[in-house]
Amino acid sequence: MKITLTTKLFAGFVMLLALFAVVVLFYYQLAGQVLQNTHKVEASQRVTNHASNVMRNIINMETGFRGYLLIGNEAALSTYYDGQRQQIGRFAELRTLVSSSPEQVKLIDQAQRLLQQWSGYSHMLILEKREVRRLNPQQSSLEGMAHRGLAEGLSGKQVMDNIRQRLATFELREAKKRELLRDNLDRSIARAKWLSAGLAVAALVFGLAWAFYIVRIFSRRLRSMLDLAHRMANGDYSSQIVDNEQDEVSELTTALNVMARTVGANISQLESRNQELDQFAYVVSHDLKAPLRGIESASRWIEEDMGKEELPVAIREFLKLMRQRVQRMEKLITGILDLARIGRNTQADETVFVRTLLREVIDSLNPPPGFHVELPFFLPTLTTNAVQLQQVFTNLISNALKYHDHPETGTVKISCDDAGEFYLFSVEDDGPGIDPEYHDRIFVIFQTLTERDTLESTGVGLAIVKKIVERKGGRIGVKSAEGQGATFSFTWPKQPREVSISAAGVAASRHSAVPTTT
Repeated sequence: MKITLTTKLFAGFVMLLALFAVVVLFYYQLAGQVLQNTHKVEASQRVTNHASNVMRNIINMETGFRGYLLIGNEAALSTYYDGQRQQIGRFAELRTLVSSSPEQVKLIDQAQRLLQQWSGYSHMLILEKREVRRLNPQQSSLEGMAHRGLAEGLSGKQVMDNIRQRLATFELREAKKRELLRDNLDRSIARAKWLSAGLAVAALVFGLAWAFYIVRIFSRRLRSMLDLAHRMANGDYSSQIVDNEQDEVSELTTALNVMARTVGANISQLESRNQELDQFAYVVSHDLKAPLRGIESASRWIEEDMGKEELPVAIREFLKLMRQRVQRMEKLITGILDLARIGRNTQADETVFVRTLLREVIDSLNPPPGFHVELPFFLPTLTTNAVQLQQVFTNLISNALKYHDHPETGTVKISCDDAGEFYLFSVEDDGPGIDPEYHDRIFVIFQTLTERDTLESTGVGLAIVKKIVERKGGRIGVKSAEGQGATFSFTWPKQPREVSISAAGVAASRHSAVPTTT
């Protein structure tokens, strides 16, 4: 069973989430260890602070006691009594803080017993001092005290030194313990950093590796589809993509293969029908023109056999009208064939000097002596289909000449402007103009604005021009009003391009520079 692409994407997403969850869990545990070690360090610091406070109170008691023995001032005993009242609670609190350490509890107990011993000693001497001063207010120092020798023998100092030694040992052990806790804290912080960074890097590497794997799958298969699209664009519809993954992209690949086969079959069928149409057009053209030529020849034979002078005027007019109709029919057939063949026959692009091409068009039309065609200062050089561009200009200029109401003094102005990817060409005349309601009609095949008997016209020329321009991706329009002349404008690509009729309409909509109505 093949694993689909959706399953792979989902699996990668789930694995990334799982890895992220592991990272969060590890980080949570490491953060707990760091917090726990921090609390232990803080607790050890509190123990040391309490021990320092106990030692400071003991020193204050000793100082007050000695001061009283020397000067006999009762005020000196205030610190002594304050310390004595606080010591019981302080030793109990300190014992609670180190209850998990028997050695530290032992030191606290020893210090407290020694302090009790010293308190009994100091209390006895204070009472003796107080009694002696009551009897002799002038008494000073240790004079007259019964236990003067005990005080002078430094017994109390030795007890106090033992207390200091016990508390110093207590603080030293606590300091060593705190140092170990700080080391553990530093190690836990470092471990948290390294493990977090390692897991984050692992997640990143895994995510990038999985993304690279998915992108590689997509890029390889999309590249094959893109290659197929390029081959189809170049006319190769026989290529197929081999995809055995059996996932969602495989369905798209299958659809592309089916589309390529379908397009190839349709193109082959279209080419076959185009060949049939070409053959049909040739046969129709030949078969239609043959009887028309026969009719024209017959009309001339009648004139030759009966003699022009002996034919009635009406008969001569009828024969002349017959030949005109025959010529019109031949032009219609030729125009229809030209319109049908636009874009069917591939013609190579070539370098076209537009100024030279326009001069050739003007010379071929042979305008009357008074009719002027003005060319602009700038006309580009293009790489394009010279025959089609010549057809466009020939039809537009010949129409301006044919439909001009005063051809002996008429003027046609050619202009060219830059329009981005296109050139905007305009053919402006000073003829009778066109009513705006007929602006769309004139580009429809067989539509003319004058009676055919008044002026010979097949009505195919502008339809051919419109089809040529739109197949090039351009657009054509007219700006005119009755009595104000007409300006036909069209866009022509600067670079060679082939645009189908349907695509031409879309591309043409982007070139609003071409006017359509007034």
